Amino acid sequence: MTSPLFPWQEAAWQQLQQLRERLPHAILFHGAQGIGKTVFAEHFAQSLLCQMPQAHGHPCGQCDSCGWFSQYNHPDYRRVRPEVLEEDGTAEGDESEASEGKKSKSTKAPSKEIKIDQIRALSDFMNVSTHRQGMRIVVLYPAEALNTAAANALLKTLEEPPPATMFLLVSNNIERLLPTILSRCRKFAMTMPNGDEALAWLQQQGVKDADAWLAEQGGAPLAAQALAQTDTRELMDEFLRALARPGSEAALKTAEKLQKTPVVDLVAWLQRWLYDVFSFKLSGRIRYYPRYRKELAALAQQADVSELLRGLKALKERRAVAEHPLSARLFIEDMLLDYASLFSS
Repeated sequence: MTSPLFPWQEAAWQQLQQLRERLPHAILFHGAQGIGKTVFAEHFAQSLLCQMPQAHGHPCGQCDSCGWFSQYNHPDYRRVRPEVLEEDGTAEGDESEASEGKKSKSTKAPSKEIKIDQIRALSDFMNVSTHRQGMRIVVLYPAEALNTAAANALLKTLEEPPPATMFLLVSNNIERLLPTILSRCRKFAMTMPNGDEALAWLQQQGVKDADAWLAEQGGAPLAAQALAQTDTRELMDEFLRALARPGSEAALKTAEKLQKTPVVDLVAWLQRWLYDVFSFKLSGRIRYYPRYRKELAALAQQADVSELLRGLKALKERRAVAEHPLSARLFIEDMLLDYASLFSS
């Protein structure tokens, strides 16, 4: 079987094999968004269920268990994720915040949360005998999508785990998880691939302007690939050009023109832009938008460090509520006016 793991995951896979002798009841795979954590976790789940695991712990891909797993109908496997990922048909829970799930045919948008009913639905699964006296496995992602009720319900299960049951959680941001959930999981950090390795992989996938996309996604190759497959570039460049000329008039015009663009995306783009301004001011380095070096350098000269820190803090707070703005246009206006004020002194 050809391994579906990405080239940068081989070292982590070898490290993971050391846990096989004494498996914990829950492992939390965590790291940056867009590096393939979900693929990694599901590959591990398949390997644990495989009847004839291969060298280095990889599943064989040929046995009945692997066949059931590939069709997501293994009797001892459950996958828990938000409705929006089910609607989108997405197998990756961590690849791109920018990718929005497709709208359902009903007027109600699919939920971006993992709900308590999804956790309760695991009860029947965990209370029946396993197939062939093996393990049962639950893969849950992204773990930070658990709403409060669901998180508390999961916590109760993790506190008293059923026998022969393994939970594999995947998180892009463990700071958003309950400390009590963190304390009951074995944490397994997934690192970002190095730049050359990520760039080579993107180029092999035929991604044009791979270096620019990779920089804009902070070095996360799967996020870069996902964004490159959308028509986002034109919108992003229009937004960044507006950021290069901060002012009240530009803020109002941009908010009107881009009010239908997902607010979460705009906040993320502005966060990266402002980080680059701050980074250039302190060290002369640019991480996300090297194509705009001249504009970022000019803004760095104008801004005060304390004001930039204030702006970054404000954006972090906006990020927390960007999923459900009361009015997208007003939200964007206020955000861009606040941004412009950083350079008005």
